[in-house]
Parts: sequence; C-alpha cells; structure tokens
Amino acid sequence: MSHDPAVYARSVGLDPAQLPRHVAVIMDGNGRWARAQGKERVEGHARGARSVDEVTEECCRLGIGQLTLYCLSSENWKRPKAELDFLMALLKQYLLQEREKILRQNIRFAVIGRRDGLPDEVLAEIDENERLTRGNTGLTLCLAINYGARAEIVDAVKALAERVKRGDLDPAAIDEDAISASLYTAGMPDPDLLVRTAGEMRVSNYLLWQISYAELWVTPRFWPEFGVELLHDALRDFARRERRFGGLRPAEPT
Repeated sequence: MSHDPAVYARSVGLDPAQLPRHVAVIMDGNGRWARAQGKERVEGHARGARSVDEVTEECCRLGIGQLTLYCLSSENWKRPKAELDFLMALLKQYLLQEREKILRQNIRFAVIGRRDGLPDEVLAEIDENERLTRGNTGLTLCLAINYGARAEIVDAVKALAERVKRGDLDPAAIDEDAISASLYTAGMPDPDLLVRTAGEMRVSNYLLWQISYAELWVTPRFWPEFGVELLHDALRDFARRERRFGGLRPAEPT
C-alpha cells in the first residue's frame, strides 16, 4: 500500500482533489445496535470504539486534515449512571491504549467541550495526549466530549463580553471572525462534510456555527456498523456535490 495519500485515494476510487478537508461525525446508534444484537447497551459503545479506530486510520491514509467525532453531548449526562461510568472508563482506556498509535501516525489530538463533570483521571489523559501530540502535523483528531453547540456559543459570547468590559475590544469590531476565534474550535477549519449514522435527520446541537455550509450525509446504519466502505460512500457522494456557498454556477443566469 502506498504511503502517498493521493496515490492511496486513487487506488480506492477516490479523487484526492475532491476530498473534504474536515469531516465531522455524529456517531449515533450504539445502543440500538446492541439491542438488535441482543446485547447490553454498553457493548454497543465498546463496538463503536472499533469504528472510531477504523475511520481514524482511514482518514490518515487518505490525508484528510481533520476528523471531529461527537463522543458525548452535554445532554448525555441524563443517561443512567452505570452507562456513564462505563463511557468514562472506555474513554480513559481509549486515551491510554491509542496514545502510541496516535503518536506513530503523526496525529494531532484535540478535545472540545466543557471540562466540568469529567473525571480528573480522564482530564489528565486528555491533557497528556494533547501535550504529546501538539507538534504533530498529520490528521487532527478532535473529540467533542461534554459538548453542546449552544453552550459553546454562550461561552464565546461571555468571552467577548469580558474583553469588551476590560476595554480590550470595541463592540463594533465584533464580526464573524471574532466569534469564530472565541469558539472551542478556534484555529480549526469548518467541517466540509457532516456524517450522521442511525438515520436521524437532525444535527443534535453539534457544531451549529461551524456547519453552516457543510454537506450533510446520513446513513441508516448504526455507528458500530460504520467502517471504511461506508466512509468511502460518504466521500464519493461529497465529491459529487456542487458547493456554491450561496452563489450561482458559472454559466447560470442571475
């Protein structure tokens, strides 16, 4: 297999010039997959972690710049304590077990979301992975943990208001760039492609500001079933889309 992402992309029938720079994913359906298999919900989360690994590795091979995964929403704290405890243990295990592979693959690791409520031992491993990979130049793997887009926008507005209060910012200077720079995703490109599994036709409070012009791709398959083939399907469909960002085709009359 070629180590050149462009050569590899062509080998699997993808045009490297038509790949998204940033793919965001709403990983849905772990519990429903488990029920369909006659298993406990937590087994769906464990199998979903394998899909995370497969998709991350394939994005690395394809040379995609960023992959952002919706791991835990701020609303997910309503779930049973036993399930949340399992998710935190699974997250800590992932952070530890994948660290060597992340470093070897030149992945830059990042997390967005509020830190409140996350166990100290999980926060410590997040911080360590971010520290160790800060200088890496390959795929940015961004996990949205305890994340909600409305909360993110509230935090951004508060940060801007504090700057105005201190006299560091003229309210008239607040524009889209200033707001983007105050979000958790500051410095990251906006997603080009948003993938959602399990057939749900909503964005679930995910990257509301950032996905303004993202292409949406929804599959009825559950996240534990999502792998390289479905990722390729999403990327091929993205390549066929005409992204006009509110404009017209070159030959289209006004």
